Amino acid sequence: MNGVMQLLSPEKVKALFRCRKKRYIKRDREEVAQRLFQDYFAENPIFSPKMFRRRFQMRRELFIRILNGVTTYDEWFIQKPDALGCMGFTPMQKMTAAIRILAYGISADLCDEYIKISETTAVESLERFYDAVIAVYIEQYQCTPDEEDIARLLREGEERGFSGWHGTHRGRNHKPTLILEAVASKDLWIWHTFFGMVGSNNDVNILDHSPVFNSLINGTMPPINYEVNGYRRTMGYYLSDGICPKWATLIQTIPHLITGKENLFAKKQEAVKKDVERAFGVLQIR
Repeated sequence: MNGVMQLLSPEKVKALFRCRKKRYIKRDREEVAQRLFQDYFAENPIFSPKMFRRRFQMRRELFIRILNGVTTYDEWFIQKPDALGCMGFTPMQKMTAAIRILAYGISADLCDEYIKISETTAVESLERFYDAVIAVYIEQYQCTPDEEDIARLLREGEERGFSGWHGTHRGRNHKPTLILEAVASKDLWIWHTFFGMVGSNNDVNILDHSPVFNSLINGTMPPINYEVNGYRRTMGYYLSDGICPKWATLIQTIPHLITGKENLFAKKQEAVKKDVERAFGVLQIR
């Protein structure tokens, strides 16, 4: 560097460092934080709950609940003074930046216009928000059912005409894609997911690689007890399509419906199997 500077005149060296100097932008963080609060989070906000739901892709109550969980997990979201004693961004500003990027698919730089948060801070907000949400909620929303969950699922299935466990999984092979297998319940709880199987595959190929039955095979599945037609059962079952293998834990559709009982069974099974489609439909809308 010294050798390069010796070749330049003092004026050119000063011009070089002036070009490299970062321009300071006065963002009025406290004023912006107050405006964000009045717009959406005050007792009588300027924008209605319906507009909040549309712009944040969630209800305000859910936003606040996630915000509390995120700030408890990561103190970086808590507002602190900077080196000059000025207060930094509020947790609402940081999380709003992350949510806007996720909800609208915008670049981090666009958050600077309304939230007045730099691109670097917006990116860090997104990364820390992502890590915090996984750490705080993975045990609740991405976990295998325990005994209490199984009891609830059994009650739910009984109310809908099916004793015991229920779920469904399927894959599409119309074009090259990344297969996702999922099991969901009526309340949109996706308690099993399996990503992988690149390329064209059918349900049988996916089942051969999926870990969905690992706990059953390894004997680590929580106890399951229910009754069907007077017989006590201790193995959960899944509702599946006709292409799946004839395993004891898979209840397939009836290919040729004849009797009234068969028609009733097929009608109820198709209704319950739509839980997964409904869960992903809600995710897509949100």
